[in-house]
Amino acid sequence: MTDAADDAEEPVLAGPARRPGLVYFLGYGILAPIARLVFRPHITGRDNIPKTGRVILASNHLSFVDSLVIPLTAPRPVQFLAKHTYFTGKGIKGHLSRTFFTSIGAVGVERGAGQAAQEALDAGRRILEADNAFAIYPEGTRSIDGRLYKGRTGVAWLALTTGAVVVPVGLIGTQDIQPVGSNVPKVAKVTVKFGTPIDVSVHGTADSGKARRLATDEIMAAIHALTGQELAGKYNESPPAGALHKIADRVFPRERL
Repeated sequence: MTDAADDAEEPVLAGPARRPGLVYFLGYGILAPIARLVFRPHITGRDNIPKTGRVILASNHLSFVDSLVIPLTAPRPVQFLAKHTYFTGKGIKGHLSRTFFTSIGAVGVERGAGQAAQEALDAGRRILEADNAFAIYPEGTRSIDGRLYKGRTGVAWLALTTGAVVVPVGLIGTQDIQPVGSNVPKVAKVTVKFGTPIDVSVHGTADSGKARRLATDEIMAAIHALTGQELAGKYNESPPAGALHKIADRVFPRERL
């Protein structure tokens, strides 16, 4: 899931997910050739992504631009979750933001703990149940130090609940396009590796905590094999926004993206 989510009503969460529409394909047709021409990414394993059906692209997360790189290098439309305020702005700026994020396959949600986390998972489930491709970052948030953090089991819950195949994705060098604190993208060498599809159903069912943990660990091991990142051995924690969120996390633990 992309970084951030603020408070506001999000209409996208109601009803079934729809396939990417005209704006997506127009945006993809314009942005993809330009991005490939400027950044010349090295891409491997595109044939590992099924052309149809439910598929989760589970990737490491190094930069905000990861959510641009994956859709622009994948061989089929890819949707992902983004901060819902990108879609609710007013005026020309709001229209441009909404059009841009729609064009790259983003679906607006509120991200956070407790109920917000479950709603985000449900939004991802609806995307998959519409036989779409869905990109997710099992680490939850960007790795500031470049290490690969422990995966959260939301990715396994989605795969086991929907029957989607999981394609591990290894991104290398995207942090150099837009370093932390920088607002201006830079031209940098980027490698995108799409790994061998994983069928996590061998681990059990979605209602088994052990199955979700084993499936997530298998996915993260595959991502690590693609990137070679140093393993952090712990979660990449973003502290809850306030006391109520902390209490909700403890009393009502849920799967998280």
